[in-house]
Amino acid sequence: MDVATTASSYVTSPDDRIKLNVGGTLFETTLATLRSGGSDSLLTALSLRDTGDNHPVFIDRDPEIFSVLLSLLRTKQLPSTARRFSKQELADEAIYYGIDAQLRSAMAPSPLDGIDASSTATIRPASEGLSPTFTAAEVDGSIWIAHGGQISCYDWNLSHSCTIRTHLDEIDSICRVWPEIAAIGSESNAGLHFYDFSDGRNIGTVQWTDPSDPRIFKARVNAIAGSESSIFAAFDCPHRENCVLEIDKTTLQIVSQLARQSGNQAKHTVPGKLTWVPQNGVLVGSAVTSGAFGYSGYIRLWDPRSGEVVWETNEPGAGRSSRFGDSFACVDVDVEGLALFKLCSQSGDLAMADMRHLKEDPWIYLQEKNPSLVNTGRVSSSVIHCYRKQVFVGREGDLEVWSRLEGMKNGAEIAGGDAEGLYRRNFVDKIEDSERGIIKQIDGGGNRLFISREEVEGIEVWESSCSSAAISVL
Repeated sequence: MDVATTASSYVTSPDDRIKLNVGGTLFETTLATLRSGGSDSLLTALSLRDTGDNHPVFIDRDPEIFSVLLSLLRTKQLPSTARRFSKQELADEAIYYGIDAQLRSAMAPSPLDGIDASSTATIRPASEGLSPTFTAAEVDGSIWIAHGGQISCYDWNLSHSCTIRTHLDEIDSICRVWPEIAAIGSESNAGLHFYDFSDGRNIGTVQWTDPSDPRIFKARVNAIAGSESSIFAAFDCPHRENCVLEIDKTTLQIVSQLARQSGNQAKHTVPGKLTWVPQNGVLVGSAVTSGAFGYSGYIRLWDPRSGEVVWETNEPGAGRSSRFGDSFACVDVDVEGLALFKLCSQSGDLAMADMRHLKEDPWIYLQEKNPSLVNTGRVSSSVIHCYRKQVFVGREGDLEVWSRLEGMKNGAEIAGGDAEGLYRRNFVDKIEDSERGIIKQIDGGGNRLFISREEVEGIEVWESSCSSAAISVL
């Protein structure tokens, strides 16, 4: 007899009670509570039994964890007793009962507010804990961490799910291509390589070659980005020839070649960062170099359909840098807000440019009137990451956030380029946080912020302090 037939055999009310014997402990609840787990859950199937049968349904599982999950079904929140169990213990039991979606919703961090964010955990791979790079999933906050030639995967609740060993000595760039497939590159090994995490296999490799040009050999990957249908990878050769290749995600074949150039000058070096902007269908690439005479570099926007550069700026040589010699030290793209951000190397000023109104000098410099927050000048190491309409800036070991004020005009609409009041700046970390080391990489996903520091093992996890449900079960 199938479930539908069983359900139709009895007349039940959502308020009818049912008894369960879980691991020797008796529970009594309503059919409505059990069925709130979803039509495909084990608990819903149990609720379809004859309510006239007074014998409790026996389930050979842990009764204490079941008590937590039953409370979750009743209130849509985790009780304080959840602290006694690890995230993995709760997740394993929720999967057994078929209510993992409800648990995931209850454990999800609150919307990330940089002002209220704090470090809640540190993820440390079991071996070779220093991580050159990592990538976080936008939707659920799962994270893939490269360490040495290995990649360790942590799921939505930051539990270790697998570690695969690649054929590379070191992984310096990584990008999610599909939910289980990563594109990776190494500065010490040629080619762009694809790995399937479901079985740890290398499913393909793309090399940049040109039979007519002997300078094109052993091309290494410096940066990777992905669109819905393509992967973009910046390749660099020992002779400084470089380009960006567009690769079809389905066939893993090269579709086109963008921006081939010789990197003998700063304005022709290989892009160190690539970002795909789906709203206007452009690829943003940037390169930054530093030396005895300061910083220099470029920002370029390519249209992959035509292969042409649709806008670019070179620093020194454009905008404010030509007047003050204040070239940018790092760049990032607010994909959601269609804005470019740069951090100036000399003054430490943060500037933005509206991607819908780009021109020769589109930069608006965000001003800070609070005397205690005014920039003190040049920093030797800095990182920018845009996430959820906020701009996170790492200066040495300090972490700050620039938050867009509601109701403000777009940057391009501000008269005279005055951005006073457009963004508010606040420090995110405490003194003890900043003393951990120089911030190397920042990434966001699932309302979490992930941070790595130079010569420090592990990846820091930052969440809003009001995220009590997530913190309570760490």
